[in-house]
Amino acid sequence: MVRRNSSFCSFLICGIIFWMFAHVDAGRYKPANEVFNVLSFGAVGDGHRDDSQAFLKAWTAACQSREANPTMIIPGGRTYFLTPLTFKGHCKSANILVKVDGNIVAPESPDAWNGLDAHLWISFTEVNGLIVSGGGTIDGRGKRWWDQSCRYHPGPGCTKLAPMVLRFVKCNNTLVKDIHVVNSPQTHVLVMGANLFTMQNVNIHSPADTANTDGVHVHIAEHVFIHNSTIGSGDDCISIGDHIDDIHIDNINCGPGHGISIGSLGIDGGEAKVQNIRVTNSRFRETTNGIRIKTYQGGNGYAKDFHFKNLNFDTVSNPIIIDQYYCAVRGACPPQKTAVQIKNVTYEHFTGTSATQAAVVLNCSQAVPCTELTFNSIQLTPAKRGETVKSVCINAHGEKAGLLQPNIPCLLN
Repeated sequence: MVRRNSSFCSFLICGIIFWMFAHVDAGRYKPANEVFNVLSFGAVGDGHRDDSQAFLKAWTAACQSREANPTMIIPGGRTYFLTPLTFKGHCKSANILVKVDGNIVAPESPDAWNGLDAHLWISFTEVNGLIVSGGGTIDGRGKRWWDQSCRYHPGPGCTKLAPMVLRFVKCNNTLVKDIHVVNSPQTHVLVMGANLFTMQNVNIHSPADTANTDGVHVHIAEHVFIHNSTIGSGDDCISIGDHIDDIHIDNINCGPGHGISIGSLGIDGGEAKVQNIRVTNSRFRETTNGIRIKTYQGGNGYAKDFHFKNLNFDTVSNPIIIDQYYCAVRGACPPQKTAVQIKNVTYEHFTGTSATQAAVVLNCSQAVPCTELTFNSIQLTPAKRGETVKSVCINAHGEKAGLLQPNIPCLLN
């Protein structure tokens, strides 16, 4: 009883904090005292000539401004061609705005990255108080990269690394809103080393058959809020890495893609520290997973205090899945005696259809079983008429409440 009350209080407090941060952006939008238009710094915006240096000059001027809310303007009605570039802090104003009204495109050929870090296209590093907004589209034009991906096209000359469209590294108190991010060669948006990052009303899209094109990947971060967004890709809509505390994901349309994933955790015996994750009021359509927690054998540490509530699934494979025997290369991971501990995970008010017979898969570690799992009001039916759904679980401990379809008889008390 104490644990349930404590969990409820924690969820309530986190909900209040989420509301506060979800509305805090309104106060940050104040008229800019100084505006830095990239056209004034030499940008052409014809989609062919390189505007990177003009963007960097405009950024440097805005970053050095001591006025309140300096704003770098990327005007609409034009397409700006950018080669790899990094916008660096530490800026002199408490907030700095980047208004993306026009469209931005990447080089089409991977040759543009010869001699450069293949992970990078547009990066923000150590920028605090950053706001990126506007109705423009940032297009990674990833097709040439996808065509030489080692996952789908193994052989001489294939590529394992590819650029990410947007990287936010060691950026605190960040807001990204109202933009479109499409066709990334790899992950669309990376958030790493962040404290307080909010993303809202963002549209992310790449084709379903593209490799490693996660919508958003979060790693080493705390107080992250992702809401009111549509994400479809060839990989996870949202993937959550290691060293995470306090993520709220709300009102997301996910699909195509691999769902929302926590992990992979514990690779190479690593220690996981992942806690306080909430996913609520979201929809999954034709994804290959719904809510997935995945860990390697042999790791240690914890993945705990997760709450998944009010989720709908439309023809989704594996709507609920825990896989503690994840292995990137089938058959290459021998049994281990340690594992990441998964505990205090609640699945509540799930509805929709499963494309797989096993709608609930709890493949927990024999070495360190899953504990304190809670299932409340789960209603998952087969996507095809005449078929059935079932639960499959090993080493999973927890409790059940409300109506459950499928039932979970393999859940241990």
